[in-house]
Amino acid sequence: VTLPPKPEAKTRWLTRPEAARLLWEAYRGYRSKHVARFILVALYTGTRKDAILRMGFEPNTVGGWFDLDNGVMYRRSDAERQTKNRRTPIKIPRQLAAHLRRWKRDGCPWVIHLDGARVGSIKRAFPTAVARAGLSDVVPHTLKHTAITWALQNGAEIWDAAGFFATTADTIESVYGHHSPDHQ
Repeated sequence: VTLPPKPEAKTRWLTRPEAARLLWEAYRGYRSKHVARFILVALYTGTRKDAILRMGFEPNTVGGWFDLDNGVMYRRSDAERQTKNRRTPIKIPRQLAAHLRRWKRDGCPWVIHLDGARVGSIKRAFPTAVARAGLSDVVPHTLKHTAITWALQNGAEIWDAAGFFATTADTIESVYGHHSPDHQ
C-alpha cells in the first residue's frame, strides 16, 4: 500500500492585533463569552481544543483541571489514558491565573461553560467570532500555533517550549523554529 504524501504543516498564527480583535469579538458576541475564555486559555497555554473544553477547577473524570492552590494545570484526568498528543502538567501562567481565580468565584465547576453547563463544542461559536473579527483561515488549533510562535519570538528555548506546550522538540524546531530570534 502506497500512502499519499504527508501534507505540509499549517503555519497560520495570529499577530497580537488579530488575537485582540478575535478575543474582543468573542467577548462581546451574543452568548459567546465562553469562547473568549477558550481563547485566553489556548493563547496562554497552547493546549489543544478538546483538552481545554474538558478542564475543570477540581479533579474530575472527564478531563484535566486547574490546581489554583499550587499553580498547576493538569491537562488530563487520571482516568484518561495517555495518547500521542501528550498532555503533561504545566505551571499556570501568572496572567491566566488571575482570570482563573475570577472565573472560579462564579461557582461553576467547569472553566469553559455556558449557563453552568460544560461546553462540549465550539464549532459554531468560534467560527462566528473569527468571521466577526474579519479573520480568515483561523481554526481553534491556530491558537496553539500562535502560543508557540509568540513564545519563540520572545526568546524561549526550543527545549523549554517543547516541555511547556507538550510538543516534541523536533516539531517545535521544524514547524516553528524560524520564528526564533536565534534561528540560523
